Amino acid sequence: MSTRDFLVEIGTEELPPLSLPELSSAFTEGVVAGLAAQGIPHGAVHSYATPRRLAMLIHAVPERQADQTVQRKGPPVSAAYDKEGKPTRAAQAFADSTGTPVAELQRVQEAKGEFLFWSGVKPGAVVAELLPGLVQASLDKLPIAKRMRWGAGEATFVRPVHWVVLLFGNEVLPATLFELAAGRETRGHRFHAPEALAIAAPADYAQLLLEQGHVVADFADRRERIRAGVLAAAAACGGEPVLDAELLDEVTALVEWPVPVAGQFEERFLALPEQVLISTLMEHQRYFPVRGADGKLTPWFITVSNIVSRDPAQVRAGNERVVRPRLTDAAFFHDTDRKQPLAAREAGLAKVTYQAQLGSYADKAARVGALGMQIAKLLGADTALVERAARLAKCDLLTNMVGEFPELQGEMGRDYARDDGEPAEVAEAVFEHYLPRFAGDILPTTRTGTVLALADKLDTLAGIFALGQRPSGTKDPFGLRRSALGLLRIVLEGRLVLDLAPLLLAAVEAARADSLRVTGKTPAPAAEVAAQLQEFLNDRLRGLVVDGGRVAGATGEMFEAVAANQPTAPLDFEARLLALVAFLQLPAAAALAAANKRAANLLKKSEEATGNVDPAALVLPAEQALHAAIEALRPAVETGLAAGEYTAALSLLSQLRAPVDAFFDGVMVNDENPRIRANRLALLAGLRALFLRVADLSRLAF
Repeated sequence: MSTRDFLVEIGTEELPPLSLPELSSAFTEGVVAGLAAQGIPHGAVHSYATPRRLAMLIHAVPERQADQTVQRKGPPVSAAYDKEGKPTRAAQAFADSTGTPVAELQRVQEAKGEFLFWSGVKPGAVVAELLPGLVQASLDKLPIAKRMRWGAGEATFVRPVHWVVLLFGNEVLPATLFELAAGRETRGHRFHAPEALAIAAPADYAQLLLEQGHVVADFADRRERIRAGVLAAAAACGGEPVLDAELLDEVTALVEWPVPVAGQFEERFLALPEQVLISTLMEHQRYFPVRGADGKLTPWFITVSNIVSRDPAQVRAGNERVVRPRLTDAAFFHDTDRKQPLAAREAGLAKVTYQAQLGSYADKAARVGALGMQIAKLLGADTALVERAARLAKCDLLTNMVGEFPELQGEMGRDYARDDGEPAEVAEAVFEHYLPRFAGDILPTTRTGTVLALADKLDTLAGIFALGQRPSGTKDPFGLRRSALGLLRIVLEGRLVLDLAPLLLAAVEAARADSLRVTGKTPAPAAEVAAQLQEFLNDRLRGLVVDGGRVAGATGEMFEAVAANQPTAPLDFEARLLALVAFLQLPAAAALAAANKRAANLLKKSEEATGNVDPAALVLPAEQALHAAIEALRPAVETGLAAGEYTAALSLLSQLRAPVDAFFDGVMVNDENPRIRANRLALLAGLRALFLRVADLSRLAF
């Protein structure tokens, strides 16, 4: 079958840089999924994305769909013919719908009877007629939070669209997208190559833009050119750039023809804290700072221009002029902040609202401090350091520096606390209590910082849950999912033996008290909110240990088997899950899980209370043997369970397979004698109870 390459390009005004990679991948995936849904094979797929275009090239797309075999089942034969053997209206209608005479329809025998049946071939569609619709469908599904209109038209997109290319081989597909007729003309660089460029064939696209359009269309290629160029420019300045991956992505999404340019600022600004310089250069200016051989920042930076200037010195001077007032402001704010110690701002926290129904930042600091003291005692931390750090943790929110650079909260507090002579661990905790700030971020390293980070996240979760504002769908304005994941990471990766249940309850009660004082309204009962919060944490825990692969081999079903026991210490939960994964590798596991399911069903159906086993009422050898085996293992199993050695305990319990199998093979549990029946149920309840100390095996399917 003949094939052609397919090229689609949507030319726009400058796209949002932070969204560009996602838009590009979603666009390509949507079209590829559409081809798959239509049964259209294809060759390699290549995405292109620049500030002014989304495009893709799909190789070897067939000109026609393959013919499809179509099969349809009609009415039962009993309803297809009347008593005289003539076709009924139902049979005739089915035949007409297939374009086949009734006499030529097949008959198929099925379990429910004999039916009329038709089999035919549907010719494949012309692919060129399908492609515009597939492109439109993908564009309609792009993850665009807010679409815009432009001009007098009704078309909407993330940015105004100015041209559309749809090439199938050498042929322009006759289609209209965004109220624009598709063509073969693309646009090059806005300044270097503003004239239209005709694309002869899809495979020429990237090279044409590169050679004649001054556009590096491939995102990954452009990113690598920027990385290499920034490295070379920094080396020429005698240093190495601070290459942040997110900044590289953003700069790549801002330029089509990258040209690195080195610039300088006055050395006096090096007296500012390093994070202030980095934030100013990277966050606000999209510049790459340069470190010297000693690892310290130098007065050099590298910016990436989107144009080859005839006067590079002017480009450099312009960027230097832009950054100078930013650094001057930062120096002024820093000097102003240092005129009073960090602790002097504590009283001002009472005037800053944390959340309208939960009070001020002073209220939050008090709640975090009280909860931190409770956690400190459990983890053996220094309560005096925790109390001091809790009082200072939010004070830098009132500094000029954090007011101008919000991303520096915690970092400025740490620096100011150090300068004030606070204990080193207190200063570090002021920063660490925000950790981790995002997926993959570092965790607190000090005990005080760990305690405060846990307390702060627990308070945030408890407060918002107490107000009934838990996350829903994609909406999570308070970052509760991030807080929950951070909390769990600290506990699991720090190997902290910490039961969250009493801490959740204490956090909710404190938040409820402040909410009642502020609003005069009584929030939901503390126990109810704490239970909801525990469920929310379990959902995040599942994401870490199962979906995230922290516990290799664990499945959602295994997670639910452990969760049935409602363990509230994350480390203990993980240990149970690890033990269950190991146990299920044993030869006896399947049989014992099935036995647990059978025992659970018998106990559920019985209305008799199960007490202790009466050895004297065990009349059959199989039940006597099972009881003896359980009692022989019980001391060692109980010891292992008490010590949290769940793997060892389950390994011991695997020895019960033979007596359990013999019991179910030779013993009728529901005996007519009430005493014997109750005793056998008690025996099964005892067996179940030992396994339940780790997980509910009856929830597993084998």
